[in-house]
Amino acid sequence: MIYEMPKLPYEMEELAPLMSKETIEYHYGKHLQTYINNLNNLIAGTKFENKPLEEIIKTADGGIFNNAAQTWNHTFFFCSLTPNQGDVPCKLEKAIEESFGNFENFKEEFTKAAATLFGSGWVWTVLDEKNKLKIIKTSNADNPITNGMKPIMVIDVWEHAYYIDYRNNRAKYIEAIWNLYDWQKITDRL
Repeated sequence: MIYEMPKLPYEMEELAPLMSKETIEYHYGKHLQTYINNLNNLIAGTKFENKPLEEIIKTADGGIFNNAAQTWNHTFFFCSLTPNQGDVPCKLEKAIEESFGNFENFKEEFTKAAATLFGSGWVWTVLDEKNKLKIIKTSNADNPITNGMKPIMVIDVWEHAYYIDYRNNRAKYIEAIWNLYDWQKITDRL
């Protein structure tokens, strides 16, 4: 199986000014493409060659795991964004209220987790084994599916995700992302 670049659900320039076309060109067009190229090269002729991406993530380690997980993580992230953000659907709002009390508490906890993750990684909203929403941090290429959790929402806090537009101001990037989440897509993942 040859992995290919996912199609973005928007044009590269449509997330501007919150996320510039240049950021998408580098983050999606170069970083993600490199992970996909590396993955295809690493799995050729191995037991992972014809495996689905999630199975590779759950069973591989080292370079194969890193490139498979970064392919999955980035695809999930880019497909969580939209230039035409709507309201938070009732189903998602109810799930958030059950787990966090209200949307503002959820936003505050998620923002704090993203701002305080040291180094490179991801902050996820996941459904845990009890089908409750929770926020977790992962480092580097780690992915919650390796621990039986179902990802619902994510923010990439590797510096390459925001450095072109926000330089070293991660907080401003996090604030901007809240205006780009596709709430309907996130709800559909419940």
